Amino acid sequence: MKLLGKRLLSRDFDRQVAEVQVRIAILNGYTALGIPITRAVG
Repeated sequence: MKLLGKRLLSRDFDRQVAEVQVRIAILNGYTALGIPITRAVG
C-alpha cells in the first residue's frame, strides 16, 4: 500500500470504496505474479 499512497484521494464515500477496491485488485495482481505454479511429479 505504501507505493499506492497512504491516503485516499476521494472525498465521497462511494468513491473511496471504489478506490480501495482498485488498490486491492492491484495488490492481488502483484501477489498472483509472485506465487509459484506447482505441479505434481510422478
